[in-house]
This record gives sequence, C-alpha cells and structure tokens, in this order.
Amino acid sequence: MSAPDRNTNVTERASTSEEKSDEIVDKRGKTNSVVWKWFGYLRSDKLQVSACCKMCRRVVPTSSGNTSNLFHHLKQFHPIEHSESQKMKHHKSLSQQPAPQTTTPSSSPTPVVSKEKPMQQTQMAAFMPYDKQSKRHKDITKAVTNFLAKDMMPFSTVENVGFRKMISIIDPRYELPGRKYFSRAAIPALYSEVRERVEEQLKSVSYFATTADLWSSRTSEPYLSLTVHFIDQDWKLVSLCLQTVYFPEDHTGESIAAGLADALASWGLREDRQVCITTDSGTNIIKAAELNRWTRLQCFGHRLNSAIEKVNQDKRVDRAIGVCKKVVAAFSYSWKKKRDLAAAQEEYHLPKHKLISETPTRWGSRQQMVKRVLEQKRAITEVLSKDKKTRPLVPNWQDVDVLESIDAALSPLLEFTDALSGESYVSVSFLKPVMHLFNTSILKEAEDDTELTRTIKTTVMGYLNQKYDDPAMDNLLDMACLVDPRFKLQYTQEEKREYIKERAVLEMLKGERSVVVREEESREEAMRDTFVPPTKKKRSLASFFSNRPTTTTNTENLSAQQAVERELGNYLLSPHADNDSNPLDWWKVYQNNFPRVSQLAQHYLCIQATSSPSERVFSTGGNIVTCKRASLKPDNVDQLVFLARNL
Repeated sequence: MSAPDRNTNVTERASTSEEKSDEIVDKRGKTNSVVWKWFGYLRSDKLQVSACCKMCRRVVPTSSGNTSNLFHHLKQFHPIEHSESQKMKHHKSLSQQPAPQTTTPSSSPTPVVSKEKPMQQTQMAAFMPYDKQSKRHKDITKAVTNFLAKDMMPFSTVENVGFRKMISIIDPRYELPGRKYFSRAAIPALYSEVRERVEEQLKSVSYFATTADLWSSRTSEPYLSLTVHFIDQDWKLVSLCLQTVYFPEDHTGESIAAGLADALASWGLREDRQVCITTDSGTNIIKAAELNRWTRLQCFGHRLNSAIEKVNQDKRVDRAIGVCKKVVAAFSYSWKKKRDLAAAQEEYHLPKHKLISETPTRWGSRQQMVKRVLEQKRAITEVLSKDKKTRPLVPNWQDVDVLESIDAALSPLLEFTDALSGESYVSVSFLKPVMHLFNTSILKEAEDDTELTRTIKTTVMGYLNQKYDDPAMDNLLDMACLVDPRFKLQYTQEEKREYIKERAVLEMLKGERSVVVREEESREEAMRDTFVPPTKKKRSLASFFSNRPTTTTNTENLSAQQAVERELGNYLLSPHADNDSNPLDWWKVYQNNFPRVSQLAQHYLCIQATSSPSERVFSTGGNIVTCKRASLKPDNVDQLVFLARNL
C-alpha cells in the first residue's frame, strides 16, 4: 500500500473515532441523565467513557455511555442518593409520556430547548480550577499564608507532596501557588496588613510599658527585640511584639539607647507616655535606659535566678549539683539505661517520669533537675549499681542530704517565677506581696530546717532585699499596689503611706491637665479644619437665673486637688477585691465611680514584672531560624517573628 493510501486510512479512522466519541457523550446526555447529577464524565483514549463520583471520587466505568454501573455505585455506596435518583427517574418517565394533543388551526409548533449543553457545562465547571481573582481562591490562599506565619512553617511546606495532596483532597479546584509567591508576595502583604492594624491600636494608647533584650540567632546574627504592653479601653492587657530588628552595631549603652528610641519613634510612640521598661541586669541595657532617662524595672526572674546562683558558691552545693548533672547525663546518652530505669520504676512503683537536664537559659531548670533526681532516687541507684562503670556515680548519703536541703529551700520559689512571667494578666502589683511573703513565710528560717537550708534561705533573701531596696523602684511598686484593688496600701510601710497618697494625687492632677491640653489641641485642630461662625441665640427668661449662687456644697465647688483627694479617699475606703479576682475586671465595673484613679491604674498596671515577653520572642525566633532556614534575611526574620507573635 502506498504512503498516500495509508495516510487516507489513518485520517478516516481518526474521523470515525471522533464521531463515535461524540456519539458516546451524546448518548450519556440523552439516556438516564438524572444519574449524572452525582457524576462527572472522563473520556479515555480508547473511546471508553468513565465517570468520577463527585462524593467519593471513585472512578466508575460506563462503557458506551451505559449508566447501569452508575446506579449500582449509588446503590452500594450512597443509598440516600440512589433513592433520590430512582424518584427522579420515575418522575422523568412520567413527564415523557405523550400528552393528549388538541390541535387548532392557529396553533404553531412550540420550540424545543435542549438542556443537554447547560448540564454538560455545569459538570465541566465542577472540575475547572478557581479563577485566581475569585473569593474562594483568595480565602484559601490567605488561610495557607496565616498557617505558614502563625505556625512558623518553612515556605517549602507548600511544595511538599503530602501538603499538596491534602490541599487537593480538601478542594480539588484550588491550585496552590509556589513558595516564591508566599515568600515574596503573600507574607509581605500580610505583614503590611497586620502592621496597619497594630499601628491603629497604638494610636489610642495613653500609657504603655515595654520590655527589651538582645539575642543572637542560630547563625550568630544579633537582634534587638522590643515588646509593648498597654491596657485598652475594654480593660484588657494587650501585649504586642513591635520588632526584632537586626542590630550589627557594638552592644554599647549608647547604641542600644539610640536603637530603642528609634524603635519607639518608628511606631509613633512618644517617650513621655512610656511608664516603664523591664529589662534584665545587663550593664549595657541598664545604661541605655539611663541615657534615655527611662524608668526601668529589673526583671524579677533574672534577679531570683541570680540569687539562686549565689547559693552555688557553697562547695557542698556545688559538688551535689555536679553529681546530679553526671547522673542525668549517664541516662541521657544510653538507651539501655533508660530501659532499665523504666523497669526499676515499675518495680518500686515510682512515677514513670524521665530525668530532667538543666538548661542554663531556663529559669528553675536546675531545681526541676534536683527534684526529679530525688523522686527517682531508688530507681537510679538500682540501675547505676548494676554497672561497675557507673557505680561511682551513685549519690552518697551526704549528696542526698545536700540535695534535699536545696529542694526544701528553693522548691517553693519555682511556682512564683512561673506565675510572675505571664503577660496576659497583671503581674507588677504582685512584686511587693511576693517579697513580703518571702520575708515572712517562705524564706523565713524554720526550727526543723537543716543548717544548709537556713544558709540558702538567708543568702537568697538577703540578695533580693538588697536589689529591691532602691527608693525609686520601691516607690514604683508601691504605686502599682495602690491602684490594684486587691492590695491598695496593704503592703506599703506605715511611714510611706501619706507620701504615696500625695504622689498619687499629684500624678492624677498632672494627668488631668495633660488630658485637657490634648483635648484643647484636638478641638483647635478640628475648628481649623471646619470653622462654622457662631449664631447668636436669643436668651430665655430662665437663663437670667442660671448663675445665682447656691448654698449646696458638691464636687463642682471643690478645687481640683480637693476633688482628687476625695476620690482617692473614697477608693481607699471601698472594699478590697478578692485576691483571686482580676483587677482589670474590677476596674471595668468601677471606672465611672473613680475616673481619675482608673486612669492611674491604666498607667501602672501595664508594667511587666519580668522580661519574659522578650524571652518568648527569642524562642519564636529560634523556631523560625532553624538549621533548614539558616539563610533567612534579617528583614524576613523580623516579619515572620512579628506575624507569629501578633496574628
């Protein structure tokens, strides 16, 4: 056969195939079309039609457009839909019965409208991808962006096979963008959106407090973090991470002071409205606060940790802690010893707890290590004694006595560190009550204390009293207690109470004047924008008697200072709030009764007792700058930390 003949035959076969395919599709549309409500059709190269179930995504063969398999699939897997299809099929057969015809000479033939094409288009649309400008596509893309930012996931997540398969099952019509879209477009857009929201929140802030600290990432890049805290109009304590900025300059007091001042200015925050900044005990950041003339509160967690470090100067304590670390290390690097420890715990009916390693940057981790070793003492001795190499690690009775003395003295302090590290509730007003409790109860020497326990208590309490003996810091804490309805003047020294009340009156008067000035400035600005000439109003007869002097004495006749003093006195005479209650909830109810004192409460109760908010920013940064994301640019780190903390 010649080449032209072969080409002619191929062309004829292709034409015949196309015609047969059209017949199959056409037959599908004409016979039993009710079942196609739950199926979409797929056409293979062999001219055999297959259908895809829209509910379970199973593929059902339908040779030559036959729908028997489709009805059988519904009957087997979807009985409710099968029942509905039978009803629809019955109604369709009734509607197709010939109706009696009444012909008239003037009657004209009714045009028949085919419904096959719209149905096919609808079925095809169910499998078409979403338009990128559609609301559904934008909503899913934004949800994925929020997931990447809030959960600190790498951008490469969107290219992982498992993640893409999950998205395709959730919504097959959604086409997931690539990693570059999220890193270059979606995340920066989300950052701009959240930043605008935060800036809008900060515009209405009257007073705020901050925490700041420096840290280095996994790649040894230095960052300066800044968090802001304030009480909003709904009496909620709001905490926001403002920035985690790359800070390559020398970490001197001067450069840190300039960096912190620039950070506040970039967010439109005025330094005169900053009540206090809470930092650790680093000399450079202390100097920075002094250079900026900011009120600074030392972090209670760092101070307590430093006090406990003083205890380690005792040789007995240092040796016992060293033995404890070696015991934990022996179990950390041996799976056999972990297995034997679990068996010994079962034998001695001990809690099935793992040993805890000390983390120098985590407060209280040493105390947790000591407590766990004492708890598992019998099981540890059992396991270590079986191996002659680890037998010398078994703590002797002297080491156990020292560890028990340490635990007796320091174990109660662990709960206070955790309680004062929260940023979602008021913590600064607890410092004076906690110090009072330490002096009178927890760290007070008891008769049954060992000599070492007494030494530890005396060392820790002496260090804390020395560090919190600063007059300016003591006055700050007294003011915070004054505006807390749970404490008021309860923990203020008798000889200082009158001074604290006078200081509160002066601050309320100053705050009242500043509010008046701000209102006048805003009123003048509004008048400049929209000036309306005043209209002369005719006086009424009653207006001639409005300025007559009265003999009734009320708050309006008092001077501003007398009114403030009376309000403060009434507040101090009111019943104390319950110790377990939230002082912000109390102020939300009684702010109209004591409006000036409530402003003072917003001023002081936003201060953080510890620098834990900045420490949490470090942890967030560590979860973002991982070994797989070590090449992130500083600007991207700042955006990702900001979103993870503020979303």
